[in-house]
Amino acid sequence: MSQVQPNHRKPLETGSGMERFNALKPGANISFSLLFIVLAILCVIPVVFVIIISFSSEASIGKVGYNFIPAEWSTEAYEYVWHLRNSHGIPTVVMAFITSIGITVVGTLIGLSLISTMGYVLSRRSFKLRGLYTTLIFIPMIFNGGLLSTYVVNTQVLGMKNTYWALIFPLACSSFYVIIMRTFFQTTVPDEIIESGKMDGASQLRIFLQLVLPISLPALATIALFLTFAYWNDWYQASLYIESSQHDLFPLQYVLVNIEKNIQYLANNDMAMSANTNALPSETMRMAIVVIAVVPIMFSYPFFQKYFISGLTIGAVKG
Repeated sequence: MSQVQPNHRKPLETGSGMERFNALKPGANISFSLLFIVLAILCVIPVVFVIIISFSSEASIGKVGYNFIPAEWSTEAYEYVWHLRNSHGIPTVVMAFITSIGITVVGTLIGLSLISTMGYVLSRRSFKLRGLYTTLIFIPMIFNGGLLSTYVVNTQVLGMKNTYWALIFPLACSSFYVIIMRTFFQTTVPDEIIESGKMDGASQLRIFLQLVLPISLPALATIALFLTFAYWNDWYQASLYIESSQHDLFPLQYVLVNIEKNIQYLANNDMAMSANTNALPSETMRMAIVVIAVVPIMFSYPFFQKYFISGLTIGAVKG
């Protein structure tokens, strides 16, 4: 009988060619990991440094300057901000903080509703006016109507002056975000899903809410994160549409900018009393303002992190 000859051929390599091409060797993987760790530390150190300076005393900064280990710890900058009160006796920063949270939440929800619905309509090939509306939406990405015409429309036509809507609607819808959502729907949402919904007798609104939105969470989370940052960091709309007498309508960023300007004015005013000028925590106040403005918004990122990375590839061409 003939014996079966052993097979000396090399075992087949697993994985596709692209997977083998993208695979990193252990040494390269460790090098990239160390690089990213260093970059992450370089990003975190300035934030930690600002927090430390905000809890330093003004006298220690005058003596030894900025230092990771202050000569004297103090909360005078935060105490100064806390003792600023409005006409109702409520701390100004607390009222502005509540206002900013409300504006950010409501504005983000309205913005997502407008951007997602517009993007979905423009992504449907059956919509006959898709080309016209896409052109109209694209035009503001190149140039806008100007500050004067925008101000007249928002105040005289829409009557939004000295209202919360003046802080919400001007930032609610962006042509750039609409184009992003349209591209996402075109490249990611299969037409078969839409057709299956139509065959089951579902309306376009039901198809959009129950079929399209659940598979569009990466794009929605990415747009929501950008809208949240835009609303939280905005102070310009308040300077345009809110009068100085309407203190309860001021968002947090506008209040913090005004506090910094007032302190800087008092510190540089030669007519101010020297005792009062020296008592102002001008240097630590700047850092405290940064902490008050930045730290709360940092806690919003974990809610979007799950979908944010996948949302960065919106509109990518699939092989």
